[in-house]
Amino acid sequence: MMSMNRIQEEIAAVAARYIVEDGLELGPAKHQALKTLGLSAKVPLPSNEVLEEAVFEHLSLYAQASQAQELQTLRVLALTWMQRLEVFRPHLTGAVWKGFATSKSDIYLQLFCDDSKSAEIELINQGLDYQVSAVKGFRGEVVDALSLNIKHPELGVFVGLHLMVYDLDDLRGALKPNAKGRIQRGDAKALQKLLNASTPDEGLS
Repeated sequence: MMSMNRIQEEIAAVAARYIVEDGLELGPAKHQALKTLGLSAKVPLPSNEVLEEAVFEHLSLYAQASQAQELQTLRVLALTWMQRLEVFRPHLTGAVWKGFATSKSDIYLQLFCDDSKSAEIELINQGLDYQVSAVKGFRGEVVDALSLNIKHPELGVFVGLHLMVYDLDDLRGALKPNAKGRIQRGDAKALQKLLNASTPDEGLS
């Protein structure tokens, strides 16, 4: 019988494949891996940090060259939208920020607004179609997510752009590193620094 650590490594390896090949987010990828492996939903899941390491390992083995270019183009697209929504203090998070995004990945921007409805009003003023949903925020609270499908000029595909709307007060402390010293989000200036450096894993440092 495999040890629990070994089981979690197996879950992480399968979940990493779903993230890279299908563009799933960390949580859904873990649960899909459980189903694929025929494991009970009660089995403890690997941490996000363990899964992210598995994703980078998968990329290094199977998609290193193509992924680096795809990541770069997604970061450029994210920066364009951050500049377009500058008034809302956008911060990039998720796979595009952390460095393991592929052409299947969506872009996640966190907006910090004086008025929670101001971002919606801006999208309407720009003539953009979007969908609203409720998602779990980075502090565990429920926040609105404004989701759009945007055409990527270089990849030739539609990319999901998700704008999570936070109160301005939530920005306080948002840039503190996690327990492993990793920054979970960055503003346009930080993203531009990553683009200049052109290193896929810089967002994790």
